[in-house]
Amino acid sequence: MLRTARTLVLTLSLLVGAAPPVSAETLADALIAAYRNSNLLAQNQAVLRAADENVAQAVASLRPVVAFVADGQYGYSEQLLDSGITVSAEDLFANYSVTAQMTLFDFGRTQLAIEAAKETVLATREALISIEQQVLLSAVSAFVNVRLQQEIVSLRENNVRVIGEQLRAAQDRFEVGEVTRTDVAQAEARLAEARANLVVAQGDLAIARENYRAATGSYPGALSAPPAPPRTADTLDAARSVALRTHPSIRQAQREVKAAELNVARARANLRPSIAAQAQLSVDQDGLQENGFGINFNQTIYSGGALSAALRQSMANRDASLAGLKQRGVEVAENVGTVWSNLDVADASITATEQQIAAAQIAFDGVREEASLGARTTLDVLDAEQDLLDARAARLSALAQRYIGIYQLLSSMGLLTVDHLDLGIPTFDPAAYYNAVRRAPTSVQGEKLDRIMKSVGND
Repeated sequence: MLRTARTLVLTLSLLVGAAPPVSAETLADALIAAYRNSNLLAQNQAVLRAADENVAQAVASLRPVVAFVADGQYGYSEQLLDSGITVSAEDLFANYSVTAQMTLFDFGRTQLAIEAAKETVLATREALISIEQQVLLSAVSAFVNVRLQQEIVSLRENNVRVIGEQLRAAQDRFEVGEVTRTDVAQAEARLAEARANLVVAQGDLAIARENYRAATGSYPGALSAPPAPPRTADTLDAARSVALRTHPSIRQAQREVKAAELNVARARANLRPSIAAQAQLSVDQDGLQENGFGINFNQTIYSGGALSAALRQSMANRDASLAGLKQRGVEVAENVGTVWSNLDVADASITATEQQIAAAQIAFDGVREEASLGARTTLDVLDAEQDLLDARAARLSALAQRYIGIYQLLSSMGLLTVDHLDLGIPTFDPAAYYNAVRRAPTSVQGEKLDRIMKSVGND
């Protein structure tokens, strides 16, 4: 979003107090730490790997299943002869066999299962991008809020100092009879209020520091001033257009619709027959060998309505996915509009608070001068000073709101990612694990798997 040069300068001046040391943490440092230390990202990366294995399992359905079977039986019997002698007998029977079975033709239901699993993987990848956006936005908010609360604390500390000086001046003037005891009491009350507000601000800073630790993995040190915010879009319509094309939640919903359509086709294929080949090699306890090979034709004639119910269920799920896709579009467009409006509000607040500060400064200077001449009371000075403080705090909050809002807009457009922000760090490769397991290898152990897991951040 292109704004006026004046607003950009104001945004760049966000929360800039004393010059931070050269080694101060930057916003980019916070974003990188958040990406690398996020348990939420690690959790959803594991969810994606689990989805990858669904493809491997579906691929395995096209391959033969080989099983070894050992069948043993022990027999024991007793017989009473006419002579009164009991004869017992026992025997041990053992058969061994190896069987192999493979589906030859099933009207594409297995291949459809593979394609549906692939679409689910792609949908899960988009969900992971949504989580990445969430993690990065939390880091931006935490960074800006720490700096905001630091500046609020600085304002409150200065307020305590100024009111303390005013209290001492009021006490001096009271001793020479220029003011009453009431003026001194008013200054004392305002000092106590200022100290209480300072404690509140310090508590807010402590909370902001905890939020920063939760977002990035460590407490903040000295934080540098935020850099110029990234560009977003020139107009609301342009922002919405980008969001509807690129937002990961919409892309996820599109993949879910495709998977649901494939599942409908699978349910229809389940109504049709399947052909499988079966081979068996068996050896009994006497060493006799028996081999066999056959073709099985399987057609369900009656299933109690289960197959028809499964088809209807898949169609209902497809309809739900289609409706969900439409709703995602509505929600994404709404969110873009809401964030855009909040930015307009922040811009207006910045302008208003600038005017408020200018007027409050003039009023404070005038009231203080008039008080020195006896035309104003101590309470008038304290009220004017409080108005100026409130205006400055409101401006800081508006600047922070606008800066965070720009990143919120970027997130609502689906562009708040490590790659788009060009943070210059290695990122999670969603295809690495998938490529290792998608063909359902019998083993991916040893050094190869170690390299894969290290590349996806699980070393």
